[in-house]
Amino acid sequence: MLTTLLRIVKYGFQNFARNAWLSTATIAVMVLALVVFSGLIMFNVMTNRIISSVQEKIDISVYFKADSPEDEVLRIKATLETLPEVKSTEYVSKDKALELFRERHREDITISQALEQLNENPLLASLNIKARDPAEYGLVAAYLNNDSIKPFVERVTYNQNATVIERLNKILKTAKSGGLALTVFMSLVAILITFNTIRLAIYSSREDIGIMRLVGGSSFFIRGPFLIEGIIYGVISAIVSTGIVAPLLYFVAPYTNVLVPELQLWSYFLSNIGVLLLYQMLFGIGLGIISSFIAIGRYFKE
Repeated sequence: MLTTLLRIVKYGFQNFARNAWLSTATIAVMVLALVVFSGLIMFNVMTNRIISSVQEKIDISVYFKADSPEDEVLRIKATLETLPEVKSTEYVSKDKALELFRERHREDITISQALEQLNENPLLASLNIKARDPAEYGLVAAYLNNDSIKPFVERVTYNQNATVIERLNKILKTAKSGGLALTVFMSLVAILITFNTIRLAIYSSREDIGIMRLVGGSSFFIRGPFLIEGIIYGVISAIVSTGIVAPLLYFVAPYTNVLVPELQLWSYFLSNIGVLLLYQMLFGIGLGIISSFIAIGRYFKE
């Protein structure tokens, strides 16, 4: 069995070398597909970082009436934290709110003087609430409207942020759906083109296949070298495509860093190059094997 496998691998490499032009054409097509695949991976990474960054900036704030006891506010905070929709809550006391307001307007002399003339703190205590999913802010806002909380609440900022939250949800769903659809489409195109090039390689070896059939070669022995060819195409294509993608990312990284400062695209690529190359290998080998398997099957049926 081991000898048979070694022969299959040997013949696979021989077929690859013998059909140099066809092998080059196949690799070129697969490299193009893998470059697009890599681009989709990096696009998804950027999209997720952008969405995460926007999500971190969105919350809803609950402002409490001036006469609301702090114990009640802390009780409401504790009950909110038990909700599965709530990711985190931050309590901002009246004194803390005044301190933040002073800091934010420290260069505005008019506001500073007006605050000095006031005999009391005009600001309200509040809770800043972040949901686990932007779609769940509506549920949190509805919970704040129940009878045990409503008497202490002055206002909730959900309605002000609802439009932004709704748009974020649409962007998130569209980006995920679009990325998945484009990945599937490019995979089908790559399989179709690779299938045709491997069919040409099989056609050029039709005499050898006929001889092997006449001498009683098994189906596995005949098909095996072409599957090995598919694997070779996938491995080489993955390495070449990574070599192409690396300088492209290095070139565009300064521009993407301005758009998404949290990402640092080039640093992300260097720190994850092993995983990305593995994904490329798996995707490329998968394309090669699937295309070879279909092409061989079609040939044997004819």
